[in-house]
Parts: sequence; C-alpha cells; structure tokens
Amino acid sequence: MAKQISKATQAAKDSQGTKKRTGRRPTYVVTLSDEDKEFLTSVIAKRSAPAVQVTRAKIALLANEHVRLRDIADELDISNFTVSKWVRRFALYGVKSLGDAPRPGVPRTHGDDKIAEIIKLTTTTTPPDTSTHWSTNTMAALAGVSPSTVGRIWRTFGLKPHMVESFTISNDPEFTEKVRDVAGIYLNPPEAAIVLCVDEKTQIQALNRTQPMLPMVPGVPLRRTTEYKRNGISNLYAALDVASGKVITKMTVAHRAIEFIEFLELIDRQVPKELGVHVVLDNYAAHKTESVRTWLLAHPRFEFHFTPTYSSWMNQVERWFSALTTKYLQRSVHHTVTELNRGITKWAKAWNENPKPFIWTKSADEIFASMRKYLEPIVMNGTSEEGH
Repeated sequence: MAKQISKATQAAKDSQGTKKRTGRRPTYVVTLSDEDKEFLTSVIAKRSAPAVQVTRAKIALLANEHVRLRDIADELDISNFTVSKWVRRFALYGVKSLGDAPRPGVPRTHGDDKIAEIIKLTTTTTPPDTSTHWSTNTMAALAGVSPSTVGRIWRTFGLKPHMVESFTISNDPEFTEKVRDVAGIYLNPPEAAIVLCVDEKTQIQALNRTQPMLPMVPGVPLRRTTEYKRNGISNLYAALDVASGKVITKMTVAHRAIEFIEFLELIDRQVPKELGVHVVLDNYAAHKTESVRTWLLAHPRFEFHFTPTYSSWMNQVERWFSALTTKYLQRSVHHTVTELNRGITKWAKAWNENPKPFIWTKSADEIFASMRKYLEPIVMNGTSEEGH
C-alpha cells in the first residue's frame, strides 16, 4: 500500500501546478492528522475490515497527498465518481465517516420505549384472547401500533412467536461421565484402535407413489403426489468410522439382540485383527442383553462407550443417517423391500468411495458450558413461575 501511495504521490507532484480547477464544482481538500493516518492504516491492515472500507481508507490517504482524483481512480481501479464522492465526504466530515451514510426515508414514529414494550410483551406474556402465542394483529391491537410495525420489530430482533423448537434434557444419572467418555474418545482416540459410531435406523419403509413424479423444469420444482403405497419395511445397522468417514452397513428384517450380534460379527470380520474396536452407541435395550455381554467377553478387543439417554446428537452416525435420508430416502421409490435394501446398500457403497468424516470439535467442558447457557433461562423461568 505504501508503494502505491508513493507512486501516486510522485505522479501528483509531477503534475502539481499544471492542473487548474475548471467549472463551478468546488475543490475539496482532505487534510489528515497523524491520528487520522494511523486510523486509516489500521483499517487497511485489518483482515476483517470490509473491502469497501479499505478502498475508502486508501482514497483518503492518497487525497491527503494531493493525488489527482483521476490518478486515484486509476490506482485503485474504481470510478472517478466514487473517488469524488468520498473525497468530498472526508473533506466535510472527516475520516470517521468510512461507513455508509444513513439511508433517506421517513423517520421512525415509535421510540425505544415502545419497542422495548413490544419485545417484553412478546417474550413474557400471552394474548388476552387465550391464544397460545402472539400474532402481529393481536400484538398491534394491544400495543397501539400497526401490524407492519410489529412485524418489523420482530424481524429486527429475531422474534418468531409462531415457531416452536423441541428439546429433551437427559435424565441419565451418569450424564457427566458419559459425555466426558464419548467426547474424550472423539478428540483423543486411542492408539492402535478404531472408533466406530454404531446405531440402527429402524422401520425404513419401501414406498412407491401412487402416481408418477413430475420432473423439475425451469421455474417449477420436482412434483410428486402426497399419496403413496407401502411395500414393507426394513432395518439398517451402520457403523461409522470416525477417522475416515467410511461406514459398514447391514440390512436386517428385525432389530433384536441377535441381529445386533450378527452386525458385531460383521464388524469383527472387517476390522483388522490387530486393532482395538471402540464402539459408541446408545442405551437401546438390545445393546445390553446377556447374550451381548457374553459376546463381548469372547471378543475382548471390543469396548462399548454409551452415550447419555436422550443424547443421540453425541452419536456421529446419526449425521450419516440424516445424509442418507435427505439425499436418498426422501425422494426414492421402491416397489419391494429387496429393492429398498439394494438401493441403500448401493448408496452406502457410493459414500465409501468418497467418504466425508464428521469432525468433532467440542470438549466435554465446552458442551457443559453451552448447555448451561441454554438451560439457565429455562430454569430461571420455571423458578419464577413456581414463586409466582
């Protein structure tokens, strides 16, 4: 940048005295203090600064060196109009005006107190007509403003009274220990071992639409009838290798302990014998039967790591199931269970040709901190209601 300014400055000095003002447009002179120059230089050096602000800072520095507007435009590869506009702005208002000026329009008619009132009513009360949530019309009637004003305030502050998200808090007495165990094995996998996330996707339906789907055309998405015919169900066992993203799969007619053991046998055959096998799985009853425990005693290289109850988000294979659903199952058509099984197996094979591991980044302490931040308002709200 210094070289650019020096080059343009020299050009200005070479032409100084030869350029006279013409016409009635006034000449605006940008004069910068040392503090201004330091501020502009810091903006240019800051990687996170918007590109437009960096360009404006360079305009100010060059204009301060009496570089002609046309030369500044050529140097920065921008229009003469842009240079003229910002030289005038800096000359009149100083370099602190790097940002865009306020847009013209009608001044707002409601002050901060009214906005705060609407936000408080939205987040802490329910409508007087016994509805479960506010609408723009009911809030407007109570607050004495227009529905469009309520809508603008809600959009500005991210309030969506019509939306509800579900959550479940784990009641596992060993929640802390299990979170530390699973997060720890993701972040620091043991040597000479493989970490597999295992689970079942059960009751997968082989569905066929009652009418042909209509293909996508410009301006119109893929269309399909809401009616479908059920052609049976199947069950999928999957083991996701945390390190590589590859999966081992098996389609079954049921999902009992016997099918689970058969899947463990498949894993045992496919994983090299010299590696330990750490399996992350949930608390489904079929994973803890006497027959499974007996199998584990006969296969000591296998070690189970159970996620807490209601914490399927800790099992990374769930993300693979989500990809399978959105990228294949939601739009696929199957006339038989055999066709369904063949399709899922083919999709999994294609995945393994270019696997994508899901990168785990949060430690157990970071998980606890996130949950604390999320749950504290809920706990406080529950306490206040009980006190009231």
